Amino acid sequence: MSSPSSTRLGRDIRAHIPAADAVAGVIRLRVEDTAVWALAAPHLAVRNNDSHTLYAYGLSRALLPLIPDADPDVVLPAILLHDTGWSTVADDLILEAIAPGGGRPDLVLQHEKEGARIATEVLTSLGRDDDVVRRVVEIIDGHDSRLYALSTDDAVVKDSDKLWRVTPHGIDIVCGWFGLSREESLRLTTARVENSLFTEPARAMARGFASIASIDLAPERQGLV
Repeated sequence: MSSPSSTRLGRDIRAHIPAADAVAGVIRLRVEDTAVWALAAPHLAVRNNDSHTLYAYGLSRALLPLIPDADPDVVLPAILLHDTGWSTVADDLILEAIAPGGGRPDLVLQHEKEGARIATEVLTSLGRDDDVVRRVVEIIDGHDSRLYALSTDDAVVKDSDKLWRVTPHGIDIVCGWFGLSREESLRLTTARVENSLFTEPARAMARGFASIASIDLAPERQGLV
């Protein structure tokens, strides 16, 4: 029996595709978050922080329905603003600040403090509630250096930030930062994420991302056409 030469069905099935807003997990930035993004983005054009931030936002949106105690009106602006402070650190020092086996804790603290300042300015200019501003700023000021979560909102922000490392985008970016192969980047990112997550949904996501990345590197997968 001959094999089919094509997997194309030969007819248009688009009428059966549901609308984007009818599919759980298909998201866009909320209208109120686009205003935050517009003011945050100029501060994020360093060290891939702009793309990292958008992916972390998507991860936050995926986690929030699974963690009902978290407040999206705090978590989402916090994730969009959390790394804005890196814009105050010299480009040639940023990777040294976060490099495994070394690092510059003083620069990590600087980006947190400056990020808190920028977040205050951005959210105040947008007329956000004073309590929301306070809670967002509290999360950002310590989001990397603080090894515990202040609240459920803080836990979701921290998990979204760290979980990005084991996404395909995160693994690729870490390869470029440190001159690693994808297999080396996978081992490094998975090890650094493994014990840093606070919520079970994030831990489950991390295992899923790592398993897919692992299979992509398996010789059996590499041998497929």
